[in-house]
Amino acid sequence: MGQAPILQVDDIAVVYNQQACALGGVSLTVPDGAIVALLGGNGAGKTTTLKAISSLLRVERGALVRGTILYRGMDVTDADPWRLAEEGLVQVLEGRRCFAHLSVEDNLRIGAFVRRPSARGIAEALERIYTVFPRLKVCRRKAAGYTSGGEQQMIAIGRALMSRPSLVLLDEPSMGLAPQLVEEIFEIVGKLNRDEGVSFLLAEQNAAVALRHAKAAYVLESGRVVAHGTPEELRQADVLLDAYLGAAAAAGARYDELTIEH
Repeated sequence: MGQAPILQVDDIAVVYNQQACALGGVSLTVPDGAIVALLGGNGAGKTTTLKAISSLLRVERGALVRGTILYRGMDVTDADPWRLAEEGLVQVLEGRRCFAHLSVEDNLRIGAFVRRPSARGIAEALERIYTVFPRLKVCRRKAAGYTSGGEQQMIAIGRALMSRPSLVLLDEPSMGLAPQLVEEIFEIVGKLNRDEGVSFLLAEQNAAVALRHAKAAYVLESGRVVAHGTPEELRQADVLLDAYLGAAAAAGARYDELTIEH
């Protein structure tokens, strides 16, 4: 695709509780300024891959036992999560993870402090987020726990953007959302990528919508990459159907059926 990689993952393997193998050797590349999708069904290893990159495995008794991770050419295989955030690599976790008792605006402010901004810097960052997500400005004083699922997803993405990241790891952004909101979220991701050059690695079950926005994609099955390529290449590959539905079921399925309902 031409661009130098902002992220290079080489043959990583992950185990949980010192015995359960979750990833058996995953390699992938995210070019600088690109949107790359990580596809697969439940349990394929998408979330584990993102947490390995962002050094969050230890929270769940996971460990990276093989492989290397390079971010902007730097080896960050064993980096601390806060250090990665300082360097511009942030993750939006599956399930949004908002602070329910805090206001929408306070949730957003939390994302800014990794860069130790001034009060003016925070105010400018908030206005930028409200430009991207106008509905958050309307409900900025409301407790995040009383907002809708779509608004909470916007809060989670906005909180990550407050740190002005270069690379966002976005885990299951469509989960639990109505189709119209899913399209709105992905349109915003595409706009951030086009207008501000933010790179995205997004883990997603909804293959149809992900491939409309990504420049490349990797398909995971049982902790391994079973296919990768451009959206056009993967739409024509039976392996995409196999990864979601199994070879037998895939024989009678169509690509456009790969919109997984949560």
